[in-house]
Amino acid sequence: MTEVRQELFGEVPGQGTVERWTLQSPSVSVQVISLGCAITSIKSRGRSGELSDIVLGFDSLQGYLNNTRYFGVVVGRVANRIAGGNFVVDGKEYQLAINNGPNALHGGLKGFDKAIWATQALDSGVKLTLTSPDGDEGYPGELKVSVAYTLKEDTLSIQYYACSNKTTPVNLTNHTYFNLAGHDAPDIYDHVVSIKADAYLPVDDTMIPTGEVRPVEGTPFDLRSPVLIGPRLQVLPGPGFDHNFCLQSPGEPLEERQCARVHHPASGRVLEVSTTQPGVQFYTANFLDGTISGKGGATYPKRCSFCLETQNWPDAVNKT
Repeated sequence: MTEVRQELFGEVPGQGTVERWTLQSPSVSVQVISLGCAITSIKSRGRSGELSDIVLGFDSLQGYLNNTRYFGVVVGRVANRIAGGNFVVDGKEYQLAINNGPNALHGGLKGFDKAIWATQALDSGVKLTLTSPDGDEGYPGELKVSVAYTLKEDTLSIQYYACSNKTTPVNLTNHTYFNLAGHDAPDIYDHVVSIKADAYLPVDDTMIPTGEVRPVEGTPFDLRSPVLIGPRLQVLPGPGFDHNFCLQSPGEPLEERQCARVHHPASGRVLEVSTTQPGVQFYTANFLDGTISGKGGATYPKRCSFCLETQNWPDAVNKT
């Protein structure tokens, strides 16, 4: 049985109040706020019975208002990068704000992560809804979006729904940063990861996929068998993982399947991820630098955590 509780988290002048919802099962506790649909806490016990919060975040609302690294939030309309912030739909060209080098990232300057969502209690969770108006951040069409978080025993499910009155790109994901040793642990080098993908998308120097779908066989991107992440990061070209792993080709029938597993041997904690999406972006917090003050005064340095962002392939609107 899951207990669901609601409380006030804070108020944003001119925007409204922000709620915090707690989902409590016998084994796991999850907290979500209505600002950005952010997962602010996931607490679980290790093999010795110790309870730890395993996701990065902030103690106060102000931290989430200044959340430049997208801790815990739902990002949209389009997660990941769009090359040049430019795309064509139904013969019309659209230009988005450029907020990541020469590209558009995670929905723009004021994406879904910065909105206050309406909330509604569910039997084992909470449903959050948002209406994005036509032209919002440069995207066409009025888009109605809902995200449902439900917790049953030790399984947290996230279900996304979106409906537009015009053709528009949509790619929603959750951007939670995990460290299974605890959110304040210094790195993830002692985590063991596997991703069930035979191919990945190489990227250019602005992190846009080149258009090639490259087999992982014989490369540092081969994570089909469990791999200790510390040594693998040492041989990986570039600052770390920030790549889409191809679970299936876009357009294939949606079928939920396990795509990734991360194990922290010291604590015994395991994170397993299943999805219906064709890709998962594996990111090793390469752009954190220790300047952010998080929960309990913790600082979050480079490679202190990882994200597994289930989604469509990046820049899909510009790729055939």
